[in-house]
Amino acid sequence: MDYNQEQKQDRKTLLWAALAVLLLLNLVLVYFIYHEKQENNLKDDIITAKTEEVLFTKTKLDSISAQLDIKIAEIQQLGGSVDSLVALKAQLEKDKLELKNVNNFASANYNKKIKSYEAVLNQKDSEIAQLKQELGFVTSKNEELSQQVSGLESEKSKLSDSVNNYSTLNRELAEKVTIASALRAENVTINAVSSKGKERDGGKYKAKRIEKLRVNFKLGENAVAKQNEKEIYLRILDPDGAVLSDMATGSGSFIHNGREMIYSSKQTVNFTNTGQSVDIFYGRGGISMKDGKYAIEVYSEGFKIGQGDFTVK
Repeated sequence: MDYNQEQKQDRKTLLWAALAVLLLLNLVLVYFIYHEKQENNLKDDIITAKTEEVLFTKTKLDSISAQLDIKIAEIQQLGGSVDSLVALKAQLEKDKLELKNVNNFASANYNKKIKSYEAVLNQKDSEIAQLKQELGFVTSKNEELSQQVSGLESEKSKLSDSVNNYSTLNRELAEKVTIASALRAENVTINAVSSKGKERDGGKYKAKRIEKLRVNFKLGENAVAKQNEKEIYLRILDPDGAVLSDMATGSGSFIHNGREMIYSSKQTVNFTNTGQSVDIFYGRGGISMKDGKYAIEVYSEGFKIGQGDFTVK
């Protein structure tokens, strides 16, 4: 008898040890999922910050380029040499072209270049003032300079418009990427499951034979969508448009297009981009279903990704 009790105690000890190991594994898995999510968020923040830095740097280079054009024109009118400015302008245009390669962009390097360009502009201001003094420029020349300054203001206005256009394009691109990453629920089917576990298909079912519903679909492949956990919400609407829900058995609410919506059931799915099959169940909880046509709606990440219908008779 003592031997049997020792065996039972050993089994209980092994069972608790196994449960502890499973709990530890779950904690490790949760940690890695959270860590991966944090890394993805950090990468998105870095990309956004780098894009803003590139746009700001391009704006500064465009402004310096416009000012160089003015200095070259002024010095030519005064009879001075513009060879160094022309070479500087060519280097500046080369720097602007290299901005297109965002991966190699280094803010510190470009800041040094911008400071050197601005130093040259300041130096040329002194040279222009000296040339004017030597040539004894009259008031009419000052008026021409005023017109050129007005042209510079116009260039600045154009540059400001260009920055706004870049921001708008960047926002539109982000919206297009978001839309492209939306999941698709394909081949949506709704089967009725009886209280005895017997499942019927075909889309037309008798109310008394429905204990719960099984909604099945495939997640279409999408290379743009992130491969991570997705919350998928199921809404079942009765013939009057009311959503079937039971908060006690897993129903709830979510936000879609800025408004709160009730869902019948939800499922967390690890999206693997392999055309995987997904099942979502909804139990009617003893509430009878009225006759008529029911609608099925499937949502995820702010998008309606699929729909279907079935009939109760």
